[in-house]
Amino acid sequence: MPIPRELNNGQFAEYMDAIRVLYLADEDFKSLCDDYCTVRTSIEQFKGTSVRDLERASEYEDLSVELAKEILYYVRNPR
Repeated sequence: MPIPRELNNGQFAEYMDAIRVLYLADEDFKSLCDDYCTVRTSIEQFKGTSVRDLERASEYEDLSVELAKEILYYVRNPR
């Protein structure tokens, strides 16, 4: 099973091997990554719509940053 395309970005580039392994082997990490991917997809859907949706996109962007930090922490500090 391949990892979601949203994880293939510059932010995670140097950790892709570890992300692939953890995504397939650790259910908690997979869930964290799936949440990140869902948020990233939602952000794209909200862009270019109403002001309210742009506000929501901004909130999702903040959430995305926090989830990305958690992913990086998880990868840098394996259990």
